Amino acid sequence: MVVLVLLTLLIALAALSVAALLWRRLRSYDEGPGAPLPADVAGLRAEVAALRTEAATSLKHLAVVRYDAFGDMGGQLSWSMAVVDDGGDGVLLTSIHGRSDARSYAKSLAGWSCAQQLSPEEEKAVEQARGSR
Repeated sequence: MVVLVLLTLLIALAALSVAALLWRRLRSYDEGPGAPLPADVAGLRAEVAALRTEAATSLKHLAVVRYDAFGDMGGQLSWSMAVVDDGGDGVLLTSIHGRSDARSYAKSLAGWSCAQQLSPEEEKAVEQARGSR
């Protein structure tokens, strides 16, 4: 019985030693708000900042508006799609479906506006893409 108690105390003392060592190591990383960051943490922060800058110019806002371009056609087979970045630069694609053919159009967007006149459906697609930010 005495051996079991001594063995338990020895294990508890070893666990306490390991915990104290880990506590000291963790405290060395947290020396206050003015303490310099370890090199790997500073490097990761720089990478995250670069990725955020790059992501701002990626085409990530998308909106599709489906509609019937002609009164005698059903099924909403015509569509307008806006694909833009955070600044509103991108492309507006439109496909008009008729009985005998389909026509496609592409218009460039800069700053959420277009040099060509937009149809109401195209304007709606641009506004929906803008709202997805």
